[in-house]
Amino acid sequence: MDYNQEQKQDRKTLLWAALAVLALLNLVLVYFIYHEKQENTAKDQIITAKTEEVLFTKTKLDSISTELDLKIAEIQQLGGSVDSLVALKAQLERDKVELKNMNSFSAANYDKKIRSYESILNQKDQEIVRLKEELGVVTSKNEELNEKVSGLESEKQQLADSVTNYTVQNKELSEKVNIASALRAENITIRAVSSKGKERDGEKFKAKRIDKLKVSFRLGDNAVARKNEKEIYLRILNPDGAVLSDMATGSGAFTVGGKEMIYSSKQTIEFTNTQQTVDIIYGRGGIPMKDGKYVVEVLCEGVQIGKADFTVK
Repeated sequence: MDYNQEQKQDRKTLLWAALAVLALLNLVLVYFIYHEKQENTAKDQIITAKTEEVLFTKTKLDSISTELDLKIAEIQQLGGSVDSLVALKAQLERDKVELKNMNSFSAANYDKKIRSYESILNQKDQEIVRLKEELGVVTSKNEELNEKVSGLESEKQQLADSVTNYTVQNKELSEKVNIASALRAENITIRAVSSKGKERDGEKFKAKRIDKLKVSFRLGDNAVARKNEKEIYLRILNPDGAVLSDMATGSGAFTVGGKEMIYSSKQTIEFTNTQQTVDIIYGRGGIPMKDGKYVVEVLCEGVQIGKADFTVK
């Protein structure tokens, strides 16, 4: 009797130990998931900050470029040499081209370049004054004031244009990144599953033999897409264009582009970029299926990643 009690006690001890190990593993998994999310958030913040620095620097260089053009034109009119300014303008344009490579961008280096350009522009202002004095060019205070006001308005417009252009470019870049990172559902197959669990594949099925629909596909290789948890939605449209749905078997609604859409079924996966296979099952419940052509849509992250069709007869 005592021996049996000891055996029961040993089993309880082993069970509690196993539960403790599972709890510890869950805590470790939660920690790594949280740590990865924190890293992704930090990376996004760094990219945003760097984009703003690049935008500010590009706007400043555009302003300096405009001032250089004005200085070159004015010194030429006064008979002065503009060779050094022409060379400086060429260097500035190279700096603007290099701005497109965000990986090598350094705010400190560009701040130093901008200060150097501004210093040279100030020196050229003194040279212009000297040339005007030598040529006897006298400008009234009203004319100087008008020129400054006109220059400020022009610079303000140029800055506004630069900001607008960069906003458009950033939006286009964001759209391109979203398109590039979209998953692709390849080799989509549709199987009819009977009430006894027997599966039939093909393009035509008899309605009485369809208890469930099983949609299988392979996720194509995509090095741009993030390796994380993704929800894949399945929409099955009947011949009239209505979405098959049964809330009791897992159907529901989701939002795409601010518009609510009904889905037939969904599957949550961990995307690993290993051309993994995904199976999504839709149980039609008691909803009858009419004869005709049905369309199957596969969506992920607001984008349709695959499409197929089958016929019920």
